[in-house]
Amino acid sequence: MTLYPVETGNFKLDGGAMFGVVPKSLWSKTNPADANNMIDLAARSLLVEDGNRLILIDTGLGNKQSDKFFSYYYLWGGHNLDSSLRKLGFHRDDITDVFLTHLHFDHCGGSIQWNNDRTGYEPAFKNATFWTNKAHWEWATFPNAREKASFLKENLLPMEESGQLRFVEHNQTDYLSNSELGFGILFVNGHTDKQMLPHIVYKEKTIVFAADLIPTVGHIPLPYVMGYDTRPLLTLKEKATFLEEAVEKEYILFFEHDPHHQLCTLKATERGVRLDEEFTFNEIFD
Repeated sequence: MTLYPVETGNFKLDGGAMFGVVPKSLWSKTNPADANNMIDLAARSLLVEDGNRLILIDTGLGNKQSDKFFSYYYLWGGHNLDSSLRKLGFHRDDITDVFLTHLHFDHCGGSIQWNNDRTGYEPAFKNATFWTNKAHWEWATFPNAREKASFLKENLLPMEESGQLRFVEHNQTDYLSNSELGFGILFVNGHTDKQMLPHIVYKEKTIVFAADLIPTVGHIPLPYVMGYDTRPLLTLKEKATFLEEAVEKEYILFFEHDPHHQLCTLKATERGVRLDEEFTFNEIFD
């Protein structure tokens, strides 16, 4: 097995929304805001090469939305999915599986593209199976009013219409569900219903794709919970359990949304779990 970080692009979101009730005087120390109170974010995917399978975890925002839509998110930088894959020696047609932690547009928008004559949409990975879970699919396709703007039908329905959609099985009694993709999955429900966090054993270390449970290094302290979360008190509970286990089992966290940090380890302190060491893939695995 080989893992590759894949930079799909960068964007910005309101810092207050990203940190909920935490004062700006605190969160701006790790995530400084611009004049519009926007903070820099990444949309970083993870590519898993395992035998004959090439699994892409999340796909970023994509490029099919309107200029008006993207103007709300202040795209910046030169990264995109195709160029990042090309640098690694791959093409999107090589992808056999697309695993989606959840179906908010910044995690799955790159899964779907315009068709050739721009009259409709089609999967952007023609040879891939798209993986979500049944409960989250129903949550996303019949969205609540709070999340409706994040679940875009053009990102979702073409997966089903193409016949490329499959559901990961979830055993409610297991803390960490096994999957046929070759890695364990932790299901968490505070941010959105049935978000999935892959746990991948790689070179004798466990890499956890932290997705939106811990989107950046600045979100490691327990109370630092996004205002976007649908059940913030549940996020606190899930996060506390996860952080304790991450320290005990020496997990390495992979950050999807931190533009400056790919990976980190954690440590227990008198103030709670905090950042221990941060590094890139090349620094720890080469």
